[in-house]
Amino acid sequence: MRKSKYPVYVLSKGRGDCCKTARCFVEDNTHFYLVVEPQEYDDYKKNYPDTDILVLPEGHYGKGAIPVRNWIWQHSKKNGHTRHWEFDDNIDKFRRLNKGKRIRCNSYIAITTLEDFTDRYQNIAISGFNYTMFVMNDKRTPFSVNCHVYSALLIDNSIPYRWRLRFNADTDLCLQVLHNGLCTVLFHAFSVDKAATMTMKGGNTNRYKGDGRLVMARTLEEIWPQYVDTKIRFGRPQHVIKQNWGMFKQPIVRRTDIDWDKISKKKYNISLKKVAPIKNKSLQKFYKENK
Repeated sequence: MRKSKYPVYVLSKGRGDCCKTARCFVEDNTHFYLVVEPQEYDDYKKNYPDTDILVLPEGHYGKGAIPVRNWIWQHSKKNGHTRHWEFDDNIDKFRRLNKGKRIRCNSYIAITTLEDFTDRYQNIAISGFNYTMFVMNDKRTPFSVNCHVYSALLIDNSIPYRWRLRFNADTDLCLQVLHNGLCTVLFHAFSVDKAATMTMKGGNTNRYKGDGRLVMARTLEEIWPQYVDTKIRFGRPQHVIKQNWGMFKQPIVRRTDIDWDKISKKKYNISLKKVAPIKNKSLQKFYKENK
C-alpha cells in the first residue's frame, strides 16, 4: 500500500464487518493503521487481513474514544512523525470538486495534496476535509480558514492541546487551537462522504440516544461560553458556534524557507478515469469534455 507523508490512523469499535473507512483505504491502496480493542482484533483481521492493525494496550480502551485518540497521537510522535491523520471509521468515499461536479477521488491523492498544502504554512495546527454534503458547487473557495474540522483531521503533533471531551471532542480541539491564536483549515476542493450520525451500529451511536444530544451540546457550551450556544437545529439540541466561527481572524502564514515559485508550477497529474458505466447524462457530458 502507498504511504502518505504522515501516518493515517482509523480508530474503530464494533464495526469489524462494516468499517467503511478501512474498506475505502484498502480499495484505494492507501496505507493506514486500524486501531482496535484487543477483544475485537480477530473480527477486524478476518475482514481486513492485509491491514496494519494496532491493538490498544491495557488502560487505553473501555473508556470512550478520547484515550484512544491521545494514544494515537503519542504513537505517531514516538515514531518520529511531526503530524498525523485521524479518521473516523464511517467514511465511504473521497471526492474532488471539479467544475461543479463532485467526482469520486482516490484517497491517497486527496491526502497527499492536503499534506503538501498544510506544510507550506507556519501556523496550521489542524487541517482536514469537509463533508461532501456541505460542498454544493465549486463557486466557494477551495478551503476555509479558522473553522471546524471534523472526522478527517491532519494534526500538528507539536501543539500542546489534546483530545479531552466525551462529546464534541473535535469541535473542542479546534476551539483550543483557535483560542490560542493558531489556525485550522477545512478543504472543500477535496471532501469525504460520511455516514450520518446514529445511522450505523457500533462507534458512539448509543451515546447520542435519549438526552445525549442535549448533554453533548451543553458540555461544550459550559467550557466555551464565549464561543458556543445551545439551540434547536433540525428538531434536536445542537451546539452552535457564535458568529459562525467569525470571531477568529488570524491569517494563515506562509513559510519563508520554501520556493513559492516552484510550488506554483507543481502538477499533480490528476486525470479522470471511468471505472463503471456512466448513466447520468450530465456526468457523461462532463467526462467527454474533460477526460
